[in-house]
Amino acid sequence: MTVERYNTIREVLAKRQSDLTVLLEEVHKPHNVSAVYRSADAVGVHKIHAVWAQNASLRKGTAMGSQIWVQTHTHNTLNNAIEHLHQQNMQVLVTHLDERAVDFRDIDYTKPTAIILGQEKTGATDEAVALADHSVMVPMVGMVQSLNVSVAAALILYEAQRQRQAAGMYETSQISEDDAQRVLFSGGFPVLYRECLRRKLSFPRVDENGCIDAPDQWWQALQFSKS
Repeated sequence: MTVERYNTIREVLAKRQSDLTVLLEEVHKPHNVSAVYRSADAVGVHKIHAVWAQNASLRKGTAMGSQIWVQTHTHNTLNNAIEHLHQQNMQVLVTHLDERAVDFRDIDYTKPTAIILGQEKTGATDEAVALADHSVMVPMVGMVQSLNVSVAAALILYEAQRQRQAAGMYETSQISEDDAQRVLFSGGFPVLYRECLRRKLSFPRVDENGCIDAPDQWWQALQFSKS
């Protein structure tokens, strides 16, 4: 990895928002999933949460590689996912039009925030609405009653970015050095990263020159071919 690429990744990581995320609730169309990842990456979301009955495969052409830079945390159930987010002191929002729904721009996104995005056809489930702290909606004056899930995600995430930028929240790094090293290795050395996963090897450190800093034993383990 070149020094220039190393510095670019470091600059991106310095602006990552570890306490801003989305929770995909059975969003299953690959082009929608990929588009959400792309918007999340663009505003600095570090990790996306998801509940999928069957793991959705991403369309790399739509995501433009953003799924490499945004982590995915999958959960077995929606209840487990929301409990996990609440344990991180996040306010949990759900995109849903009901009597308690507020304009998405009226929410304070400088607080730790998770946004539930419901399934394309049926939207958020009753369980998601019941467990969320707030329902939010995008005001509309046309004939259609809803936006595409990835479009709604982009609108809400960019409002969050606007508020956080005004509050100076992109000026202080929020992720740990261990997490940064994982991203540097996976993004700078994708082939070696996949090989480490396959062989269950620890990830090496990447130094300030963009080079792998690992002992001889690590290289030997990487070269060893299992029969």
